[in-house]
Amino acid sequence: MAEQAHAQRFEELALPHLDAAYNLARWLTRNDHDAHDVVQEAYLRAFKFFGGFHGDNARSWLLAIVRNTCYTWLQQNRGFQANVSLDELLDAGEADAVLAAAEPSEEGPEKLMRREDDKAMLNRALERLPEEFREAIVLKELEDLSYREIAAVTGVPLGTVMSRLSRARKLLSKHLQEFVQES
Repeated sequence: MAEQAHAQRFEELALPHLDAAYNLARWLTRNDHDAHDVVQEAYLRAFKFFGGFHGDNARSWLLAIVRNTCYTWLQQNRGFQANVSLDELLDAGEADAVLAAAEPSEEGPEKLMRREDDKAMLNRALERLPEEFREAIVLKELEDLSYREIAAVTGVPLGTVMSRLSRARKLLSKHLQEFVQES
């Protein structure tokens, strides 16, 4: 009975963050299939050590496990570089939004096409960021974590988080300007 309560509590606290876990793993591994594997491994680890979780922020705790699992996976597979198509950059939730955007709306086709071009350009710019900068941007801008939560997930001081975000934003802006000039 205690095991069932343990499993139920884990499901209640951890499963709502499955999308955030996948998103972080996807951006760190740069591969959809590998991200699924990493998240599965991370959730198994999280469940195994869930008895030691006594905090109130399961999301940060879980994302830290996902992050560590990603880096372990990357070390074991460091020679592997995935070629990622732009289609693969869209996760299932984003694909639905793209399909919905393609349906007739008040916006004209030019505006919709520009929006998709902008999104693809942003994804390419994010891919070009060094890993620690991409990680910080994903956690802050895509997962909406606070600076303190990012520090907890990454295990770095708050000042380092702020510095990485600042540098990441500047580098992201530079990459976007380069892409605009190229097109």
